[in-house]
Amino acid sequence: MPSRRTLHIVDDDDDVRESADLLLGASGYNVTAYASGVEFLAKVDPAIPACVLLDIHMPQMDGLEVQRRMADRGINFPVIVLTGQGDISIAVRAMKHGAFEFLEKPYLNDQLLEAVHDAFVKLEATTEDRAMTAQAKAGVAKLTRRESEVLRGLLAGLPNKLIAYELDISVRTVEIYRANVMDKLDARSLSAAVRIALSAGVEPLVAGGR
Repeated sequence: MPSRRTLHIVDDDDDVRESADLLLGASGYNVTAYASGVEFLAKVDPAIPACVLLDIHMPQMDGLEVQRRMADRGINFPVIVLTGQGDISIAVRAMKHGAFEFLEKPYLNDQLLEAVHDAFVKLEATTEDRAMTAQAKAGVAKLTRRESEVLRGLLAGLPNKLIAYELDISVRTVEIYRANVMDKLDARSLSAAVRIALSAGVEPLVAGGR
């Protein structure tokens, strides 16, 4: 829901900042406006997912420098860059450094709303992916060394018999470890366990590696 979406506007132009604030606030976004990149970096909370509407040409610190400092601090918010006409080369540089989109001033309100909507779609997909990865890693961390090896065997597509051979244990023991893996990962199917393993960055067991 837009009402839960936080948006930062960073622009030294009072008119642009205020008009964007009014438009986006009326569209349901939780907007905070800053007159400079310095102020934004001093006040932004990296723990609250957000998108940023960022002007390129500002005194003290331009938009490209703000982008760089955000990256240095691990602030991975989608950034929509605002540029003047004829600044395409600067906008391209911003996108090479991770900007999500750029808009030339003066922009149409519909263009801004569409860009902001798309940026939040990206942000929310990224946030969900990170949560799934963290959950997967937490599940895998519960496994014992042998259970992890069995999981790697499953990830490699090996049948229980071959996993048993590779680990020099009995097939029955593999079955027990496999059941433990499924339980600890809260996986109801083999495909679910494989997805969790992949999300956690588990490497497949290499047959013949013992």
